[in-house]
Formats: sequence, structure tokens, C-alpha cells
Amino acid sequence: MAQVNPFLQVSQLTRSVGDRVLFHDVSFGIAEGQHVGLIAQNGTGKTSLLNILAGKDSPDSGSVVYRKDLRVGYLEQMPRYPMEMTVREAANWHLRLAEMDDEKALEHEIRSSQILTKLKITDLDQPLSQLSGGQLKRVALANVLTTEPDLLILDEPTNHLDLEMIEWLEKYLSRSSMTLLMVTHDRYFLDRVCSVIMELDNETLYTYRGNYSYYLEKRQERVDAFNSRVAKAQNLYRTELDWMRRMPQARGHKARYREEAFYELEKMARQRMEERRMRLHVKSAYIGSKIFEAEYVSKRFDDLVILRDFYYNFSRFEKMGIVGANGTGKSTFVKLLLGLEPPDSGRFVVGDTVRFGYFSQDSMPVDTQKRVIDLVRERAEYVDLGGGRHLTAMQFLQHFMFTPEQQQNYVYKLSGGEQRRLQLCLVLMQSPNFLVLDEPTNDLDILSLQILEEYLQDFSGCVIVVSHDRYFMDKVVDHLLVFKGDGEIQDFPGNYSQFREWQRLQPRPQESATPSPKAANPRPRVEQPKKRLSYNERREFEKLGQEIEQLEAEKKDIVEALSGATLSVEEITEKSKRLPQLEAELDEKSMRWLELSEWA
Repeated sequence: MAQVNPFLQVSQLTRSVGDRVLFHDVSFGIAEGQHVGLIAQNGTGKTSLLNILAGKDSPDSGSVVYRKDLRVGYLEQMPRYPMEMTVREAANWHLRLAEMDDEKALEHEIRSSQILTKLKITDLDQPLSQLSGGQLKRVALANVLTTEPDLLILDEPTNHLDLEMIEWLEKYLSRSSMTLLMVTHDRYFLDRVCSVIMELDNETLYTYRGNYSYYLEKRQERVDAFNSRVAKAQNLYRTELDWMRRMPQARGHKARYREEAFYELEKMARQRMEERRMRLHVKSAYIGSKIFEAEYVSKRFDDLVILRDFYYNFSRFEKMGIVGANGTGKSTFVKLLLGLEPPDSGRFVVGDTVRFGYFSQDSMPVDTQKRVIDLVRERAEYVDLGGGRHLTAMQFLQHFMFTPEQQQNYVYKLSGGEQRRLQLCLVLMQSPNFLVLDEPTNDLDILSLQILEEYLQDFSGCVIVVSHDRYFMDKVVDHLLVFKGDGEIQDFPGNYSQFREWQRLQPRPQESATPSPKAANPRPRVEQPKKRLSYNERREFEKLGQEIEQLEAEKKDIVEALSGATLSVEEITEKSKRLPQLEAELDEKSMRWLELSEWA
């Protein structure tokens, strides 16, 4: 069978920064139609790799070869545009409108405007100089999507998007025939959009032909196998070490060969991969039964209403998530609670024993000229774990993946994600009993998110989290405040996925006179109106069950085939194109099946 050249072929790529090797002799290819997710810890070279692939940077050695005439689009983590441009000009910057006929140019402008509307950018004549960093990132995203490149490279596309935008982009990309390479820490996004996961770990690239769930399973198998080899090497090393100590210095040829093998064995025995760390149980200060009460609080900025006579009594050990579109007042609510912003009327009454720990969206208010370890020791030399146990500042930092070498680094040399992780350490080590976390997941890598999730699950205090990370919210919170805008707030008893499922199951306004739950206390009771399926609906329900089963079987076959090493590039391309189509069909049919199942 004829082989098809990949869209992109990377061979023996190496990149260092100073004396630090980011990746070494990395090789991979991306075939037409594949949706590839790139995963790595912060500071290990993800963005550097993307910049090299996009031609923005050069490797120390190695090559990047694209198929001839391939159109490549690149969304940078921090896009840069001439600030005198308008939104309209920036969103069409790479389209070369002057080279198109009027009809084609108009089509592109319409498409660009539609995508901007989905991303909640509506004033197309607004100068870029008036936009926030998040709005500028959304304009850049609209630009790169409008160009419809053959290969689309995305660096953190979900940053600065609210949940509605993330879900729109997720569906848009999962159904797209564009070939994708993306870096994102949004695990639901990875699971639903990507059919191949590449992991950059310890200067080496590993490829898993499946979605994020498949990657987790196979990666653990790799870690277990590696640790098993290391354990065997350590056992043999002890035997060989004894031999090395007993043997005389003058050795024959066989002995010299065994000596050389010993040093290779020693190198292997000293490797380690500490994949699952011990869960960190840090002592929090005592918190009484009185937490806080919002007594009919109102707040507005000109015509923008944030709260309107809002009442809420927060319970002890409550873990609340705050969600809603950008600009509906989530961060303002947090600042009102912490006393950083005054209410127009009403008040927050906070209990005497409450000790807040606040993690904000803003840049870290610390001296970046100091070393990491010195900055942490200024806050505390030891972290109290309770029961007479404690960690030194150095040990605490190591738990949050700061190696002894990184701890000696100056703060300004850390990557954005590493600085966010340091900021988190400074908040947690002060033993607060009420954590208020405003977008804590931005710029954190997946391993950092897992550590934070475990910490919050075990935290014996109160938590409020503002986040657009659906996976994180599902792991951490037990109910939500949903900010709908214009001062309307709904209290929902469940996590984010449960809320979205509940939303999908609500009858449309024309189907039922039952009013939707109001944004008020007590929390809404979720009750569905009684209904029976018609004959045609029952037939549809039964047929959907069979179709879903067939689609699931086909998806399983494709994932297993992609996981093997027997397919040609042509077959990989064909199956990679089919997988996102399958997932879109499954989503659509599953949602309809869920609707009908309520009345079956």
C-alpha cells in the first residue's frame, strides 16, 4: 500500500536554555486529520517546541519538515498585534483581504464576525489598545480559526475563555477536519478533542494513540514498567557493588567489561519516577460554626449589576464553585467577601475564627529578585501537618514539584506556570481555614492540578473556587453558585457536570409552563414534569440505544487500531479523521437518548 507523507515530520530536535536541556533528539510525525494534544510539566519546553514548529524560534539541532504548500496557523500563548489596529483588522490580519475578490473577502469577514460573536467580542471597531489580555487572546483565536489552515497549532486555547466559550470551541474543533496540535491543561477538552496524546517527559517525547483517558491508563503502565526495571537494577546493583569492592585493582578483560557494565547499571539504579506522591494533609486553623453570611448585598458598576439583594449563609466545611460568563461579577463577589471591594448596600458578616487564604488572578505581589527558597522561608521555616508532624520549607516546595535546584532559582527566572505554583505554595503554607481561589488552574500543568485537587479534597476547612476548569470543579466542589448576569445568581446542589446535565434535561419554554428555578435561596429542587413517550418517540429511543452501541464499538476498534503499530500512514489518517466524527455523532445521539430516557 502506498505510504502518505505526514503533514509534519520532526527529526532529532534538541533545544536547551542555558545549561538546561528542554528536550533531546525528539522525533515525531503528524498525519492529516489527526488531533494531537501535547502534555508536559511547566517549564519543560512545551511552548518552546511549538515556537520552533511555527518558525518563531530555532532548535539547537534537528529538523522540522512540512508537506509542501501546507498552510499553518499558530495561536500563541501571548499574541502580539500592532495596538493601533481595530478588532476587525486584527481578526482578519492574516487573510490578505487585498488579494481576494470582493465576494471571498466578504465571506471571510462574515465568518470572522460569527466566531468573534461566539467568543463574546462584539465591538469590531474597538482599538486593540482598549482590550484586556484575555480579549486580545480571543481576537487572536478568531483570527487563526477564520484562516482555516491545514494544520492548526494552539497554545493554551481555553485560557481566558468562559465555560460557554470553552464548550463551543470543544465542539467546533472535535468536528473539524483540520489537523490539530495543541497544548492545553483542560482535561475534558483533551479527552473530547484529541485522538493522540504526546507527552514531553524527562527530555523525551512519548506518543499514545488514543484520547486523554487512554493516555492515563497507558502512561501508568509505562511508569510501572519503568519502576520495575529500576527496582531490578537496584537489586543487581547491590550484588555488583559488593563485587566491585572485593575485586583487586588489576583486572582481566572480562573483569573490565563487568566493571563498565557496573557503571551503566549504577546509572539505571539511580533513576526514579515518583509518579504518585503521598497526599499532603496540612493542618488548617480551627474554624467555628459561624463562617459568613451575605445579608442582602447589592453591587453595581454603572449599568452593570453584580449583586441584587443577595442573601446567603455559608456552611462549615462547604466547598463551593462559582461559575458564569466573563464579566458577570465572579471575581468582584470574591473581593466583596474579602473586604477588598465595598458593597453598595447590605453586608458580609464573617465569623471570628475564619482565616482566609486568597489566591488571586493577579500577578504575584512578591519580590521577583529573590530566590524561591528565601521567599518561602520568609513566610515560614516549617509547615505544620498536625499531630506533631511538620515539613521544612524545602520539603514543602519539593511536594509541589520544585526540585532543590529550582528552589535556588530567582523568581523572575521561573516560567509563568512555575510562578503560579509558587504563589499557591505561599498561600497554602500559612494554614488558612478558608481558601478563596480565583482561577487557580490558569497556567498550572496537569500534575500540579492533580496535587491541588487532592489537597482540596482533604482540606478540613471551607473553600470557594472560581474556575473555568470543568474537570477541576467536578473533583473539588459539592455545589455551585451560577452567575447569570444582571445580578441573577442560581444556587445549584451539585458539581459542574451535574449542572450541565440538569440544564440539558430542562424542557424548553414552549414545551412547559413550569418556570425555571430562580436565583434565590433555598436551593432549587430539581423536579421534572411527568410525561409519557409517544409511539414514535419510543421507537426512536430503542433505535438510538442500538446506534449508540454500534458507534461505541466502532470507536473502540479505531482507538485500539491507532494504539497498535501495524497501520500505514494512510490508514492512520483515515481513522484519525473518522474518530472526531464518531465522537460528534455519539454526543448528539447520547444527548437525545438522555432526554427520552427521562420519560421512558
